Amino acid sequence: MRRRFLQFIGVLTVMYVVSVFLALDTVRVTGQTQTASGQAGKNAVVHTAWGEPDLQGIWTTEYDTPLQRPARFADQEFFTDEERAELDRERADINYRGPRSPRGSEQDVGGAYDRTTFFSYKHTGRRTSLIVDPPDGRVPPLTPEAQERRDDMREYQIALLQATNTCKNNMPQCAGGRYGPPSPRREETPPHYLTSAVNRADGPEDRSLGERCMSARLPDFGSIAGFFLQIVQSPGTVSIFYDTGQGQGWQRVIPVTERPHLPPRVRQWWGDSRGRWEGETLVVDVTNFSPKTDVQGSRENLHLVERWTRLDAETIEYVVEMEDPTTWTRPWTVTLELGRQSNEANRIYKEPRCHEGNYGLPGLLAGGRAQERAFAEGLGPDPATTCTAGCGSGFDGDNRDPLR
Repeated sequence: MRRRFLQFIGVLTVMYVVSVFLALDTVRVTGQTQTASGQAGKNAVVHTAWGEPDLQGIWTTEYDTPLQRPARFADQEFFTDEERAELDRERADINYRGPRSPRGSEQDVGGAYDRTTFFSYKHTGRRTSLIVDPPDGRVPPLTPEAQERRDDMREYQIALLQATNTCKNNMPQCAGGRYGPPSPRREETPPHYLTSAVNRADGPEDRSLGERCMSARLPDFGSIAGFFLQIVQSPGTVSIFYDTGQGQGWQRVIPVTERPHLPPRVRQWWGDSRGRWEGETLVVDVTNFSPKTDVQGSRENLHLVERWTRLDAETIEYVVEMEDPTTWTRPWTVTLELGRQSNEANRIYKEPRCHEGNYGLPGLLAGGRAQERAFAEGLGPDPATTCTAGCGSGFDGDNRDPLR
């Protein structure tokens, strides 16, 4: 009798465990969707044990789509299959050419590697731009205030380049500038916080966010340098790890709550996120950005509304509307699809690798000081007349990616 009772308890236990696993893997089929590849698939939406759409897993963009629509496709929202095949052929030819700038120039040294060594390239997607609104697929015009900010920064950057050999060789970024002795503006504080490098290396703040291992951004639309997300959920929280660029990953925690945003005085690199569920879609409102961030010219006044929707077992649709009345004349919207990757064949180590063992930035600053000492001893050129930013790497003209 006791054995039968124990067997009965064992059966109940197995039934309970199975029911939990089934709850974790509940699938509901609600129709058909069409993905970035142009393939129609079943809309099998997975839900968590607590009933929310399951966004968990490792995801990436399967296809390459430009942020803004190239001019040659101005009135075209989607590529034809023939156009996609031709663009793939063009881009494969460009990417493997290994072009070089004129030998002996600083640009040649700055671009002395085949970029296929560091970058991978994906097939062309169906859309001609990630921007779906405005309909022309372009970032809206800047406001007069934003254009003034951009002009101030451009004038400052050009002033620091005007004495360099690069400008003497008539590089495009120096157009309209006069070439002469080092600009007196070399000692000035920049008009705004620098997010791109200037032709000076007095301290780390003179260098770009990428050189400083700080280029991780929100929103992140992916890039040829790599773009992976790992999403983990729990009741009341969605956590996303962005593995982007060359090891510059970062962790994002989105509270699903009705609590208000942080006070306006509190500013963060990736803003302050607040999530809520609207049917099958996770809607995330993001404010409180730092003035040290830069999204197409927008800084602390950036406001995002993100929408994450599980279209089917293999696809998440990400839609983000961006608004900043101090930067753009109207809001604009980007959409992209993320394809599910194998959890078994992939591992994301949640630790940014860019900083660890990063000798590049200290070496760059030390090199600047060495150049100054050599010039003071009459053993080298004035560092102010050499190019440390904006030298280019030779990928211009016929070597330019037709999607960019």
